[in-house]
Amino acid sequence: MTDSPELVAAVRSALAKVIDPELRRPITEIGMVKSIDVGADAAVHIEIYLTTAACPKKSEISDMVTRAAADVPGTGPVTVSLDVMNDEQRAELRKQLRGDSAEPVIPFAQPNSLTRVYAVASGKGGVGKSSVTVNLAAAMAARGMSVGLVDADIYGHSVPRMMGTDDRPVQVDSMIVPPVAHNVKLISIAQFTQGNTPVVWRGPMLHRALQQFLADVYWGDLDVLLLDLPPGTGDVAISVAQLIPTAEILVVTTPQLAAAEVAERAGAIALQTRQRVVGVVENMSGLVLPDGSTMAVFGEGGGQQVAESLSRSVGADVPLLGQVPLDPALVTAGDTGIPLVLSAPDSAAGKQLQSIADALSARKRGLAGMSLGLDTARRG
Repeated sequence: MTDSPELVAAVRSALAKVIDPELRRPITEIGMVKSIDVGADAAVHIEIYLTTAACPKKSEISDMVTRAAADVPGTGPVTVSLDVMNDEQRAELRKQLRGDSAEPVIPFAQPNSLTRVYAVASGKGGVGKSSVTVNLAAAMAARGMSVGLVDADIYGHSVPRMMGTDDRPVQVDSMIVPPVAHNVKLISIAQFTQGNTPVVWRGPMLHRALQQFLADVYWGDLDVLLLDLPPGTGDVAISVAQLIPTAEILVVTTPQLAAAEVAERAGAIALQTRQRVVGVVENMSGLVLPDGSTMAVFGEGGGQQVAESLSRSVGADVPLLGQVPLDPALVTAGDTGIPLVLSAPDSAAGKQLQSIADALSARKRGLAGMSLGLDTARRG
């Protein structure tokens, strides 16, 4: 090999701009660049460490490295070969990313966490709670926020399909690296099962799965974490309150008054768990007809009723954040895996979902309202 330290340094500097698609960190920062060699005619050969041999993004990483090196002035042909980290290297990477804690902790439950956690709840199924959740996640990520999404509906998981990914998590030492879709990190039990196999678990197993999703997964520094809860006020809702006491509840309902009464129960759980209800979203609020009029397919007033009832119950303002019209394109978007806020952002439903995301995004990261563990009692 030809000794060309200047070109090697230039290539390494270019590789510092290559971001690992899963860990979202520069590959030079997390020890993925094994070697850079320059040969005759300035030919560059780069060896890259993968976290695992089965890394689903190996081709994408190789292409990004090749393009980055080829753009460096003075380089000849660029070749990339791939190697795999050994156990010690993976352990070191895990320590670098998560620290050297013997037991994984839930970062969002720590007193210094600045991540806003929204638990999206509904009283019953079929109100479009998951559709609302994935669209809010995609809308926030499109605004440049760092967003995580937990499919906490273990029995009725649907988030991976709605986000258009069948990628599976990668394990690095004892740490789980979640797939990324539409710039959203997401985790679901669907990523650990074969095909459409049903999950048949009792409450304690649900709690343990949720705990692992929150503690064992490498989320990085998130601005917002969204949890798509199962309908009702069962085990998972209680577990969320125990595992992340600062999580705020976002209630989704339809305009139907019967559905609204059930949705009130989902929000009223905050009285027992001492969580904050951040607001109400009315989904399927009406079908816009070709003549511009709106047909109230599922009735009217449910969202406002839930907001007013919860405001009285919790003794604080619970706003109606938005009314998302009934739109067949929202169903199509869920089936194709491209959220409506990305595929049809100018549609009536797309605009309303973006408005709700804006309202939630405007609530900046910070320690306001959190317990700082300070003893304010005066001592003589």
